[in-house]
Order: sequence, then C-alpha cells, then structure tokens
Amino acid sequence: MSRTLVAAPAGRSQAAGRVQPGQTLENPVTGERFTFTHTSAETGGELLAFDLALRPGGAVPMPHVHPIQRERFEVVAGRMRFRVGRRTVIAEPGDVVVVEPGVVHSFANAGEQEARVHVAVRPALAMEEMLAEVVALAEAGRMTARGMPRNLLDLARLARAYDREAHAPLLGLRLQRALLAPLVALARRRDRRRGARQAAVWSAA
Repeated sequence: MSRTLVAAPAGRSQAAGRVQPGQTLENPVTGERFTFTHTSAETGGELLAFDLALRPGGAVPMPHVHPIQRERFEVVAGRMRFRVGRRTVIAEPGDVVVVEPGVVHSFANAGEQEARVHVAVRPALAMEEMLAEVVALAEAGRMTARGMPRNLLDLARLARAYDREAHAPLLGLRLQRALLAPLVALARRRDRRRGARQAAVWSAA
C-alpha cells in the first residue's frame, strides 16, 4: 500500500563541478549512489531529482536540516528507515516520505538488499554541487568511516559553502556561521596558499 508521510515545518531559520542529467556519482564511504535525472540547470533551478541507490548498511552521514528546500523520497525497491523529526518511519516500495524545510532528518538502508529511492528536491539551489564535492572528497580518501571530512578545515569550508542547502541540527544558520567563521577563514587562507603553490609549479613546468 502506498503512503504519503509529511513532516511539518520546524521553523525556518565553489564545488566539484556541475553534474549532467544521466550522470552517476557514488560515495564509496557511505554507500550512496546518485543518478541524476533532473538538474538545476535543466529546470531553471526549480528542481533537482535523482535516483538514489543505497547498499545494505549504507546511510546518510548525519542528521541534518534543509532550511529552504522540500525533499520528497519515493521508495522504489528495498526497505528504508527514515528519521523525520522525532519519528522513525520504515518505508517500503510505493511509500513516499516528504520532509518539509526546517525538519531534522536522516535515512538509512534498513534491509539486507540494495535500496533504491527516487528523490526530488525543490528548489535545487546548489545541492548537486554539494553532493559532487562530498563524493570527490570521499574518493580522495579525505572522509572518515562515518562519511565526515577528516580535516576540520575541510568540514568548516564545506559547511559554510553549502549552508543554504543543509546545516547541522539544533544550530540555527546564524549561529553555525558564527561558530565556523574562524575555521572558514583559515580554510580559505590554506586554499589560497595551495593555489599559489600549484600556479608556481605550473609556471615552472
């Protein structure tokens, strides 16, 4: 039986490259595989949609909040566990879980087989770039086993660059930005130095 489960709002408070429709990205750490069906460029920023495949035991790295976006999950195959606000929802093929802006949520594969979910996010914002950058960091070995950046400066820069797309639960956007500001400044300084060193190497080649 199909169900639609909607969470009420909890109060509203560059990257690895632009993806293309049909492109697939896989995070080797979290077990998430994204195949993009509709991109921001294609929909004028209105929609980002992708097919998510999640291996057994795979999960999103941490609970999070989308302050602006509405996220819709439709389970196509397998068994998923969603934590939406204070509720835990087990969803199976045909079930739909909707997360409104401002609602803390997380998800994981709750079965023994690969789970497949169609995800639609409105508006798109820069979420596809965020996903691409996270996958690039994981492929480079710069993520922990929990799927978080190993380097605190990488974490701070990523969190600040994409805080309109997602931020940590319990922290409002302004508080998160204030807490991260010193680390973000250090990360930008580090990145400028790296860029200068790379430019020197290229000019000497």
